[in-house]
Amino acid sequence: MSETAVLIDKVSIRPRKKSFKTYWKKTWPLHVLLLPAVIIAMVYNYIPIMGLVIAFQDYKPWLGFTNSPWVGFDHFIYLFEYPDGMQIVKNTLIIAFAKIITNMIFPVLFALFLNEIRVNWYKRIAQTFVYLPHFLSWVILGGIFVDVLSIRGGIVNRFLAWFGIDPISFLSDGNWFRVTVIVSDAWKDFGFSAIIFLAAIAATNPALYEAAEIDGANRWQQVIHVTLPAIIPIFIVVATLSLGRVLDAGFDQIFNLYNPLVYNKGDIIDTFVYRVGLLGSQYSFATAIGFFKSVIGFIMIIISYRLAYKLAGYRIF
Repeated sequence: MSETAVLIDKVSIRPRKKSFKTYWKKTWPLHVLLLPAVIIAMVYNYIPIMGLVIAFQDYKPWLGFTNSPWVGFDHFIYLFEYPDGMQIVKNTLIIAFAKIITNMIFPVLFALFLNEIRVNWYKRIAQTFVYLPHFLSWVILGGIFVDVLSIRGGIVNRFLAWFGIDPISFLSDGNWFRVTVIVSDAWKDFGFSAIIFLAAIAATNPALYEAAEIDGANRWQQVIHVTLPAIIPIFIVVATLSLGRVLDAGFDQIFNLYNPLVYNKGDIIDTFVYRVGLLGSQYSFATAIGFFKSVIGFIMIIISYRLAYKLAGYRIF
């Protein structure tokens, strides 16, 4: 075959680039289907961004955005000079980091244990029970925990009394409050969070287990040398991406459990913003705090994605 014929043949099989008109004719129903979600995102996520301007103003609702006096970075400076400002940031970091750690360890352990269950019906029942708390709101669970952990008549303190242990103020003592928040959050979400690790285990090549069994490895050794290495990459990805939530300690949970007695150890940025902004009507100061949190979170998200790419080769596109 001549070179001309080869060139003609290559040109004939090269796919033609579709015009925008052809593309739109085929995909317009998908764009229409997506339109409501785009509108909702614009209304609730993007348009409110313009309100961040009040973080740099002494905002007065009756003056509006345009007539409120500018104060520059005064609210941000006041945040660091505020008597309890650093304590609130410290509480947020401690609780958030503890939640990240527990929400990594317990799901992995549960996924490993569940993977070893060979009775399918029992495995399905166990999965259903541990998944259920994830779908309950903290409004419901908060009321349950308040009753269960009550110092007077709570079932937990009744149980401790059988062993001669004095009642514990789980929700009134700052140190116990942190432990309660961290443990209850892990209990609520560890089952659902284990799904991604179960998927990673299910994707493991069965030939690796067969080879390990032929080499004389027992079930425990197979877990150590086959299962764990298989989930380490996804573990690294989940752990690094969790850094983006380093200032997100869980408003819903703490708001439904805390009280003035534990503000010193349990008050976080989100609950503080709620009290200062909505209850105290200090809109500019509350907006400055939220803006500060968003900037730090954005920086941590960028860092976490870079770490995920470097450590596990994870990319979003």
